[in-house]
Amino acid sequence: MSTLASLSVSDFSAALASDAPAPGGGSASAAAGAAGAGLLAMVVRLTLGKEKFREAWGELEPLAPALDGHRVRLLELVDEDTRAYEAIVAARKLPKGTDAEKAARQKAIDDATVLATTVPMQTAFYAEQALRLAETVATRGNPNAASDAWVAALLLSAAVEGALANVRINLPGVSDPELKRGFAEDAADLGKKGAAALGAARALARTRGLAA
Repeated sequence: MSTLASLSVSDFSAALASDAPAPGGGSASAAAGAAGAGLLAMVVRLTLGKEKFREAWGELEPLAPALDGHRVRLLELVDEDTRAYEAIVAARKLPKGTDAEKAARQKAIDDATVLATTVPMQTAFYAEQALRLAETVATRGNPNAASDAWVAALLLSAAVEGALANVRINLPGVSDPELKRGFAEDAADLGKKGAAALGAARALARTRGLAA
């Protein structure tokens, strides 16, 4: 069975454009994050090995495997997000004719909702981890790829914000108040960190005429 992450760009965009509710914004956010992390890794690799950028090698070399790890995890989350949505749909279809069935159905819905909130939270986390590296990559990386680093930051910011929107839309369905509060606090924290990282990347992009 093929995964969403293994589809061509054309087929994935067609899946998003279909009348099926999934893949949706959560999977799209994870895909955007994977693309952003990939672009930053590209800029790093366009810098390493080039003699005129030697003084940046030591700082940038460890970032390539880190960014590769974020990219791979975000690609996994493309499919995990859609599976989490499908789990909610399946739970809602469970029988509810008896009290026992109602209780089992509600538990399944609760569990699926927690999963559907956890997955985009992970997307936001890994995208923010990559986004916080954008300023360093853009500053120290090959200047010929400066626009690529800026595009990467934009994609990663979209991944963070898009994933957090998916977290927040699921919060009303999280029945455990402590868990709900934890999700909300983590979302607020990641949102602030992501905005700060994008702001730093934007400030640098402006000095290079890449952003208004």
